Amino acid sequence: MSNGRRIIGLGSRRFLVLFVAYAGGMAVVATALLGGLHWNLRPVAPAQAGGTASEVDTTAIVGIRTFTAPGDAVIDEDVVYATQPDGTQLTLDVCSPPEADAGPTTDVGGGTGDLAAGQTAAPDPTPEPAPTAAPADDASADPATAGAMEPGTDTETSSQATLRPAVLSIHGGSWARGDKGNSDWRNVCEWLASEGFVAYSVNYRLVPAVSFPAAIEDLGRAVEWMRANAERYGIDPDRIGAFGGSAGGNLATLLGARGSGSLTDGSRVAAVAELSGPVDLSYDGIVVAGGSSGLEQIVLDYLDCESLLDCRAARDASAVRSLDRTDPPVFVGSSTDEFIPLSQSTGFAAELNALGIVNQLVTVPGSLHSIGILDAAMRDQMSAFLHEHLDTD
Repeated sequence: MSNGRRIIGLGSRRFLVLFVAYAGGMAVVATALLGGLHWNLRPVAPAQAGGTASEVDTTAIVGIRTFTAPGDAVIDEDVVYATQPDGTQLTLDVCSPPEADAGPTTDVGGGTGDLAAGQTAAPDPTPEPAPTAAPADDASADPATAGAMEPGTDTETSSQATLRPAVLSIHGGSWARGDKGNSDWRNVCEWLASEGFVAYSVNYRLVPAVSFPAAIEDLGRAVEWMRANAERYGIDPDRIGAFGGSAGGNLATLLGARGSGSLTDGSRVAAVAELSGPVDLSYDGIVVAGGSSGLEQIVLDYLDCESLLDCRAARDASAVRSLDRTDPPVFVGSSTDEFIPLSQSTGFAAELNALGIVNQLVTVPGSLHSIGILDAAMRDQMSAFLHEHLDTD
């Protein structure tokens, strides 16, 4: 006699259908968990390698997109800074403050010519000031040579004071994509120029065509080129900094940590700023710290390793493991719930503190990544930090 209940046997067709559906649903959930629940992140697929899109993977107006460029920066595009043996040319874009191309002796308002963020130089209401620049009692002055600099004069000192600090701007993109000229990083370039820096927005070789250490070697060449060609853009070769976001943050910090001693020679830089940079590419820094499997694979591709448990390149590619007491001041920025584990930033700041290296750690709530957190407040803090460590006393 039936009691009205039907038992589904393990071999029945209905059980098999339900089991397959359940297993499929659990697979989706597991994939999301392993990926760190970063639904909005763009995975690095082979078809996307070399793409030029920014690492800020949202259409929202956030971070650097909240900056409106004045449109008065002087931009020199696709300047070659190195040529590879195979003929490949490495290029950068230079964004200079608007008055910089007028020559190092041009001042605004009687000062050094530096302007506050977002300001433009007002036209001088005094007609033809140059002929009246000579002292009134110098009746014998030759008008043709009135503006010439004499050794040891105040004019020469003023000329030297107008040399500008420079910042190498390094785009992100998982070491595999991105470009110096995409809209977000061009905005970074123009923002730095609006702050009085000469910004050098740089391209470097990318995965999969190359792996570590090609990118950092390219950036070292870029700094050496900037120093050797300082006069071309009116920069002070002793006041060169570096800024990067995401993979570019890793490269900026590594650039600061490479070498030892003087910060004014070779490829050394005098200050570093980074946002969301993975500064520790070791197994502990990526896997143990809770990084997603996607992040781990990105790092493995960059280092050309099969496993982070046995990857010698991981240490050499990690700024946190390359520091010494002679390294430059570092600005560290991150959001609290983003793709890169927050412990990367907090641990880096702790190591800097332990070595007595000046640093500033700024964290913001949320999951925005890299220059996606470079909003007005972050821009103010970073600019102040760079000015503090790159401006002359």
